Amino acid sequence: MNAYADSSFFVSIYVEDEHSQQAEQLLSSGKRVWFTALHYAEYAHAVARQVFYKNLTAAEAEQAYRDLERDRASGLWLETEMSGHVFDLCADLARRHGPKLGVRTLDSLHVACALELKAQRFWTFDDRQARLAKAEGLKA
Repeated sequence: MNAYADSSFFVSIYVEDEHSQQAEQLLSSGKRVWFTALHYAEYAHAVARQVFYKNLTAAEAEQAYRDLERDRASGLWLETEMSGHVFDLCADLARRHGPKLGVRTLDSLHVACALELKAQRFWTFDDRQARLAKAEGLKA
């Protein structure tokens, strides 16, 4: 069984935060987790932002980048490319659910990726994103 996690999950795996313990518990469930270029780009920005806000040193950030690359190279994550269709699906999610849920583009894009990959589970620490995933039939 495979899971799709939003980028905050990956940050919580490699950078200690209030969700790290929960992320580790989810990871220990044995489910394989998808990893896309969207995750990679958002991860880099999130770690850099932690340096900007002085929550991490530059050296700690570099270690977080290296740790992710090590796990990618080892095959821990199910790496995949996404088709352009995912953007159409993202827009459709916005039209159907945006007025009720107030979701942002990246919320819809992550859920669209999960749907496109036919993930059985969707892991996020974001309430709006979780509501959107649930509305689309994805389980936590």
